[in-house]
Amino acid sequence: MSPFPSPPAPMEPTSIDELERMLARLSDGRGRWVDTSTTERAALLRRCLDTTVAQAERWGEVARLIKGYAPGSKGHGEEFLAGTLAVMRNLRLFAEALEAGGQPTLPKTWQRPDGQWVARVFPQSLIDKAMFTGVTCDIWIEPGEQPTQGRIYREKAQGQSGDGGISVVLGAGNQSSIPPMDVLYKLVVDDEVCILKMNPVNEALGPVFADALAPLVEAGFLEVCYGGIEVGKHLTDHDKVTSIHITGSDRAHDAIIWGPGEEGEERKKAGTPRLDKHITSELGCVSPVLVVPGPWSDKELDYQALQVASMLTYNCGFNCNGARLITVASGWEHKDRFLALVQEKLASVPARKAYYPTAQATWERFTAKYPDHEALGEVPEGALPWTILKGVTPQEGEYALGNEPWCGIFSFVELEATTPSEFLAAAVPYANDLCWGTLTINVLIHPKTETTVSDQFDQAIADLRYGGIAINCWSGLNYALVNATWGAFPGHPLDDVESGQGVVHNGLLVDHPQKSVVRAPFITSPKPVWFADHTTNLELGRRLVKFERSPSWLSLPGIAVTGFRG
Repeated sequence: MSPFPSPPAPMEPTSIDELERMLARLSDGRGRWVDTSTTERAALLRRCLDTTVAQAERWGEVARLIKGYAPGSKGHGEEFLAGTLAVMRNLRLFAEALEAGGQPTLPKTWQRPDGQWVARVFPQSLIDKAMFTGVTCDIWIEPGEQPTQGRIYREKAQGQSGDGGISVVLGAGNQSSIPPMDVLYKLVVDDEVCILKMNPVNEALGPVFADALAPLVEAGFLEVCYGGIEVGKHLTDHDKVTSIHITGSDRAHDAIIWGPGEEGEERKKAGTPRLDKHITSELGCVSPVLVVPGPWSDKELDYQALQVASMLTYNCGFNCNGARLITVASGWEHKDRFLALVQEKLASVPARKAYYPTAQATWERFTAKYPDHEALGEVPEGALPWTILKGVTPQEGEYALGNEPWCGIFSFVELEATTPSEFLAAAVPYANDLCWGTLTINVLIHPKTETTVSDQFDQAIADLRYGGIAINCWSGLNYALVNATWGAFPGHPLDDVESGQGVVHNGLLVDHPQKSVVRAPFITSPKPVWFADHTTNLELGRRLVKFERSPSWLSLPGIAVTGFRG
């Protein structure tokens, strides 16, 4: 008998007639949204902060049931942190940006030696610095562009207003914050009203989202619907729908744009998509962790091994930025000890319910490809073991480098290198050319090591073609800060889309983003909340959700005490 709680009952698919009524309402709201001033938009989002806080407990409860988490568990806490909290930050940052007329203050901008602009977007305040000591986030601007912000609001201020549009947002099934945050971006940045189609995996959250964002629903700017492929196709193909945003797989993306099966392949070869609509997307990645060799102490080895293991176990491995390829230098003196510690930390994390319908088949496919794999820990019914693939080589055609393992699977990869310089020289082409996707990458480097190779390391970060780069932290922080952009490195064509096109989040409305680089201290205290052994993440998540409604110095002592207890 499964030890996991049963998920909520499936939602009734939305009828075609009701979809038509929803689209008619959005057609009425489309022009009104375009004409809604920045002040009025900010007020709507401020009201959504109140309604979302009111739904926080219900949101966490439904989400934990979907994923099979026990009440009060670490997984339950994750649903506050990666779910409601991220949406609250998005609402607040967008409200503040709109209150600034779409031109929020950037903490700092500068040009690199080659002329490329960089905009610091975090920390913005003394409270940010107090809560995230030593953490920074910089958005690198596409070469040749300026660090401008809020294009549509600049144009509106000059009397140039577009027609807006209706976007169908095909919601993700893994993280509960993704669908509402994708909707917020389409509304605020792209000036489009939205119909959100819930993913069947987490569709029970649809009524929660509708209540959390009730001010937008009641104003006629958002609709929420349910169903499978038939409902999705009706929406994507509808003449009232002007754009599509999908968070999912590249296969689902291609089926929408080119068509399924042989028809789709023929269309792709001919360059004749079946839909002529603007599509943006976030489609996953085989995310590497580049472990730069250095003089790590026993404490540092232990800390970073736990961090790496936590990058996988968070959300049971069903994260598009979940660490997949743990990449070390073959000649690093601490290599064997570090990899053994990662395995030990991974084995100590209790297995979770494999709630994604495809998980079992994915696990079987990967482990069949790599019979020399290590399955860790006790596995109850309904779960899958945390698994390490061994014998993965950094070469063209290596299966684990080119395919995303959508479950709790890691790979250990060694690059022929001993020194930090040798490793960086090998790691950049490996990450750029051999690893599938360009969404996120994680880099761990000791401060003493960085001092000795500072110019080379800076160039490596410049050369990495990833939309999100996390230095000494997990790229989950890129996602959760919301100040950062979230999406693939720009330039993927429609017929080879990899991690997708476009970005979301981008709380300070930066135009022309190329990538976001988040940096944290090598060792952070208190323990980062994403660590697998964090013991107060539920209480901390609840406190932070309320904090984002109205940030105050008075709230910090309680947050700090809870964080240090973790």
